[in-house]
Amino acid sequence: LFPYTTLFRSYLCQISKRYGRRVEAEVVHHIYPADEYPEYQFCDWNLISVSVGEHNKLENRSTGALTELGEELKRHTIPGVDWRKKKKDYAI
Repeated sequence: LFPYTTLFRSYLCQISKRYGRRVEAEVVHHIYPADEYPEYQFCDWNLISVSVGEHNKLENRSTGALTELGEELKRHTIPGVDWRKKKKDYAI
């Protein structure tokens, strides 16, 4: 089974959901960018399902670099710790 498919079990954008909005997730975002951290590429804790709009807020679509919001999410995500179990501790 393709690893990303497990993230779409709720089909909701996890960023929008934090703010009480129900928005369909269309993209899987790597919190730690896959090109910089290939060892984390398929780690479940490093993946978050988001809408296209929220993904554009997390990454600069021209350069692929993380935006300020993307960097903040990365700072709040500890490698190896599943943020889904402690969502309130990882609020951005």
